Amino acid sequence: MNLTPFPTAAEVPDGPDPRRAPLLPPSEKPRIVVEHPDFYVIHKPALWLTHPVRARVDVPDILTFMQQETGESDLAPPHRLDRETSGTQLLTRDSDAARTFFTLFKTHLVGKTYLAIVHGTPDWERFTLDAPLGDLGLGGANRVVIRQAVVPGGRPAITDFRVVKRRAGHTLIEAYPRSGRLHQIRAHLSHLGLPMVGDKIYGRDPNAFVEFMETGQTPELTARLGLARQALHAARIAFAWDGAQFAAEVPLAPDLQAYWDSLS
Repeated sequence: MNLTPFPTAAEVPDGPDPRRAPLLPPSEKPRIVVEHPDFYVIHKPALWLTHPVRARVDVPDILTFMQQETGESDLAPPHRLDRETSGTQLLTRDSDAARTFFTLFKTHLVGKTYLAIVHGTPDWERFTLDAPLGDLGLGGANRVVIRQAVVPGGRPAITDFRVVKRRAGHTLIEAYPRSGRLHQIRAHLSHLGLPMVGDKIYGRDPNAFVEFMETGQTPELTARLGLARQALHAARIAFAWDGAQFAAEVPLAPDLQAYWDSLS
């Protein structure tokens, strides 16, 4: 199945020092954007996991939250947003819908459009990057096991980019991944020399993720990165359902909008 793998505890700080600074708590709760008989479209706030994982820190997840809120124990996520990514997240309501979405995602029939705020201003308005992604590997300047990069023999990955706005050395970019590789948008933007604001792995500071794992989200780290999380938002999701085209959108998250507005 050509989807971003479900998270492991490696994505949530789980170091040996229990005195490490805690994760920042989310400032918002998930909310229902669309209630369909077969599925929900949820606005997933940043700093929420899509579903629970085993870790030494208590991180809220939208699956558990929505199961409790709705009383529907059969809810399931057919795809996953990273903890720091906000925006549209699907939850199926029964096994039939789950099977249908499995097929839709496997056959690349679900369109997902993201918004990202990056450092730098490209000289193009639209650009398609067709570049294979795979593990970068430890060594040299890389100390992060899960870091992806454009590498020979990597898995095929294609992302369409469009400039929305430019402002004060930053760009608001629309990204449409045609494949679903791990960290695809972030790794492709890094490859293009457009690191995402707040990104601890693919941003401008190569030591940010290691520091985060050791100390947590400190004010100093946030100040250096510009944001407490990566500036990536799942703005729109679209697919065919019951013979008609379905689409749902969530406006840019408040913290990302505030950051963008502060640049003017």
